[in-house]
Amino acid sequence: MYTLAVKRDFIARHFLIGGDWGPENSPNSHHYVLELQLEGKDLDKHGFLVDIVDVEKHLDEVVGQYKEQMLNDCPAFAGLNPSIEHFARILATSLSERIQAKNISAVKVVLWENESAWAAYAHHR
Repeated sequence: MYTLAVKRDFIARHFLIGGDWGPENSPNSHHYVLELQLEGKDLDKHGFLVDIVDVEKHLDEVVGQYKEQMLNDCPAFAGLNPSIEHFARILATSLSERIQAKNISAVKVVLWENESAWAAYAHHR
């Protein structure tokens, strides 16, 4: 199985709802680090798992939707607590829909919220 990964970092704001999480209940920002991992067992005729330029274009578009935004106000979070787990799923699902390489069997996002906390979500095809 081959894995290709690309990283981006960005800042976004949120506040958690539905419980008592101290300072996280108030608007705050995080310096997120997103690692996109693409998996597949076959390479294309050029020896690539996927066109990395195409992947980076889609990654930049998706990150651009959330960069410097209040996550609570973003349509993807309607009715959801903007947890790192939900955010990882939203990002992975959106990227999986955009990246159309036929040999990709899984799209995984590992999303770091700070230096010690991350969540991941894998979207299998």
